[in-house]
Amino acid sequence: MRLGVIDVGSNTVHLLVVDAHPGASPNPYHSQRSTLRLMRYLDDDGAITDEGVARIIAAIAEAVKTVQEIGVDDLLATATSAIREAANGEEVLARIERETGLKLDVLSGEDEARITMLAVRRWLGWSAGEILLFDIGGGSFEIAQGADEYPDVQVSLPLGAGRSTILYLPEDPPTAEGISRLRAHAREEFTRVRKEMFKGRPKPKRVVGTSKTIRSLARLIGGPPDPATGDLAELHYAGLREWEPTLRDMPGSVREYLPGITPERGYQIMAGAVVLRTAMKVFDVSTLTISPWALREGIVLRYIDALDGRGTDPVSEDG
Repeated sequence: MRLGVIDVGSNTVHLLVVDAHPGASPNPYHSQRSTLRLMRYLDDDGAITDEGVARIIAAIAEAVKTVQEIGVDDLLATATSAIREAANGEEVLARIERETGLKLDVLSGEDEARITMLAVRRWLGWSAGEILLFDIGGGSFEIAQGADEYPDVQVSLPLGAGRSTILYLPEDPPTAEGISRLRAHAREEFTRVRKEMFKGRPKPKRVVGTSKTIRSLARLIGGPPDPATGDLAELHYAGLREWEPTLRDMPGSVREYLPGITPERGYQIMAGAVVLRTAMKVFDVSTLTISPWALREGIVLRYIDALDGRGTDPVSEDG
């Protein structure tokens, strides 16, 4: 079976086409991205501007055209924090459906965390035991923990790399004051959720980071994948701390030439580094294992599970 997944995020519209069937690993067939940077297209009321909506629709239309050319058995389309939290989100969704024919399934932050945990568990296997998961998107930061395919506890915080850049680090390069304010705010939020939601959880056997911001930082700091196994390099707290001053002094247009940093991430990777290091500090994490599978792979796996009669995540079904 050939499946298409269109993921409308804060930074990109990402199309992933895979060949998949029950009991097998999804095999990537085609992948393409259109850069959005939607956090730059929010007005003072938190609504996506007309220019931003036009960019979303153009990117989705391009992805749909590619899907039609390739041919798929089913197409899954989701939206995450940028549209979910926009003041005019419902209007934007209606216009997308009207102009592209595509109806987006809007995931909650908790759903994102749960589906991503499914992908990470399948990638690492049951031997990974209790997993603590960090996932940084453009608009939100998800944390989840558990020993099963779906977590026992999960939370979504408005601390994504793009959102944090717009709110705290608008100058390029950022100011020391802005970095300090972002770090203090992130520390407060992470400390609160650790005490309120993660208190009493078992010590994780593996702490895992996923999604593009964390993978980019791991590539920059830890180096390229293992040439023999293809495994991604781990990300160490000490390395992140050492790199932070270098990233701070660079403008975004220079950061994008660093190993692992793509043009759409260069302007926001500093905020991602600050927020991630703060999370690792609060949760007492020295090393992150990096998973190449994240939300999109989780969406495919959940779909295949349903075909195989294994059912789906009840929380996601309820929205």
